[in-house]
Amino acid sequence: MAGRFVAAIDHGTTSTRCLLFGEDGTAVATAQRGQTMHYPGPGLVELDMAEVWQRTQECIHEALAAADAQPADLAGIGITNERESVVLWDRRTGRPVANSITWQDTRTAAAADALAADEGINRFQQRTGLPISTYSSALKLRWLLDQDPARREAAGRGDLLFGTPDTWLLWNLTGGPDGGVHVTEPSNASRTLLMNLHTIEWDQELLDIMDIPRALLPEIRSSSEVYGTATGDLAGVPVAGLLGDQQASLLGHTCFDHGDMKSTYGTGAFLLANLGTEPVMSKHGLITTVAWKLGDADAVYALEGSVSMAGALVQWLSENVGIITDASEVETLARSVENSGGVVFVPAFSGLLAPYWHDDARGVIVGLTRFANKGHIARAALEATAYQTYDLVEAMLADTGLAELGELRVDGGMTKNELLMQFQADILGSHVVAPAAAEITATGAAYAAGLATGFWSGLDDLRANYTITHGWEPHMSADERARGVAGWRIGVERTLGLAGKTG
Repeated sequence: MAGRFVAAIDHGTTSTRCLLFGEDGTAVATAQRGQTMHYPGPGLVELDMAEVWQRTQECIHEALAAADAQPADLAGIGITNERESVVLWDRRTGRPVANSITWQDTRTAAAADALAADEGINRFQQRTGLPISTYSSALKLRWLLDQDPARREAAGRGDLLFGTPDTWLLWNLTGGPDGGVHVTEPSNASRTLLMNLHTIEWDQELLDIMDIPRALLPEIRSSSEVYGTATGDLAGVPVAGLLGDQQASLLGHTCFDHGDMKSTYGTGAFLLANLGTEPVMSKHGLITTVAWKLGDADAVYALEGSVSMAGALVQWLSENVGIITDASEVETLARSVENSGGVVFVPAFSGLLAPYWHDDARGVIVGLTRFANKGHIARAALEATAYQTYDLVEAMLADTGLAELGELRVDGGMTKNELLMQFQADILGSHVVAPAAAEITATGAAYAAGLATGFWSGLDDLRANYTITHGWEPHMSADERARGVAGWRIGVERTLGLAGKTG
């Protein structure tokens, strides 16, 4: 086995990091750099990917120095990234032709509505697993091409290259304009609305509908293989793993079996369930996506559901309402009361996402009495994250036919909130567990690269690395759980139709 470590580059929305992992799956060094978010107008969210590439190089060198390591000590490099963001760059100069349009950007809302006008948002679901929305990459890419006829002409000639952030970083790591490898993999490609879930290939009919030239698309390869070797200061190190961030988290949690579920609690919350090698098209408002494709093995699929307001709701309590001065205070305030006192908080600030999909919904706090105080509101806010996750788990059980959830594996900043995690276990009626590894997304990227280079010999090695250090058992009675869920559902009903009537 060559090398002492595997490097993982973890490109997020607001920062990029590099971590070095040892054979036991423990991170031995971490470096992080922030990157500038650009907001040129309402609903517009962009990144300068040239800056991201510069920050990535700085992180790599800092992580190596922290571990007293040389490039020769690296068995491979894995990349994980925030998904659906669009990068478009010049093949010859290596420079982006515009800022990246990120996953949160909503400038394509009208185009998405037009595309869904005849057959609804699930027009392409059987082929792609996705609803038509502003999240997917295709409409953002088309928007960039439509801004300049010369740009579209260059794209048709193959002079421009498209990629999600994984592709951009891989291309630069392997030489950029001087032989850079132009490749993506299925977990990212499946979020573009351009890949056929069943063939794991770009779908020509979808390309025609979206008016996307095939010449600018990367090749779709597996999530775990040697794509090429790095150049420059990292010359000779294999780049051998690519995964979207939530799929990398699923892999990092070693959710390798059908029905395994994980939830990441950050600004939002993301629940994924392993489907095995047969995709299931959701009938309950979830997304079907590729989890990973490891080397020559068949692709593994997943169901995904997203909660938009998790940690962001706690931030709102601090910054907008001021009932706490810092997010870290929310648990103490919530513990000042025995329960929510009948208060229900549904944070549908921008509509309800999965599994409801009502963009006319707006946030509500219901069940208020003269008895209620800020402690009850804080507790209801934490419970909202758990209830939203409960809704997603119920949808996944319905879609998969599974009778029950065995356990939920969790990660992210909000897992430090003991009250929330205990309530999550209570309302699910299932065991909730958290691993020793805090950086589970980067761990998944490292695993993809390490499997491809022989640093780890197989999935059993990864299972052996997974150590659970925190667990929460349910203590709530079935009757109390049913009353809580019924109250939550009443709160959800109250949110509907409020858009345009609340201000």
